[in-house]
Amino acid sequence: MTATNNSKILLIESQYFPSVYFYKTLIESEILQIERYEHYQKVSFRNRCYVAGPNGVILLSVPLSKGKNQRTVMKDVRISNVENWQALHWKTLTSAYRRSPWFEYFEPELEELYEKRFEFLLDWNLACLEWVNQALGIHPEVRLTDEFRKTYDPATNVSDKRDHMVPGQLPEEAPVYTQVFGERTGFFPNLSILDLLFCEGKRGLELLK
Repeated sequence: MTATNNSKILLIESQYFPSVYFYKTLIESEILQIERYEHYQKVSFRNRCYVAGPNGVILLSVPLSKGKNQRTVMKDVRISNVENWQALHWKTLTSAYRRSPWFEYFEPELEELYEKRFEFLLDWNLACLEWVNQALGIHPEVRLTDEFRKTYDPATNVSDKRDHMVPGQLPEEAPVYTQVFGERTGFFPNLSILDLLFCEGKRGLELLK
């Protein structure tokens, strides 16, 4: 997708395998601009995502080297790799989604991603973003901010959604589809985009529109 001066830009913080609502918002823009000069905010999607398990929603949280109370600039936030959190996250995903229609299709490449070590949270999130974009078949131009600006001129076509998507406060403007444990738990809206991909595969993009 080639950007023009009139291209719509979505400005948002870096997130770990973002929600379905994030991608529903993203597909309306040609350019995705990731904020990297903000201060890290705890209890956010920056280092967490939510997936569906047999007993309800499961939180996957990336451990950080200075804990969740740090006030570090996002581009400098380091992951704590003292414990093998990636293996634990992958085990959770495998257990939750091995019976989903599309898990085996995505498994090889996603498992390879979870085997790569990352030092910075931003780099890990960008790798997750790139993987999902390819899996969905979308190709927004991805940019990183060069500085922190509190506000943006509306004339620049920037849609500033920084800190608009907060865990537990997402609007339920998201597609409904068959989840693995839906008959037991009921439907959970706006989980990580991984849930939609594992359950619907390439059809996920159609459902986002």
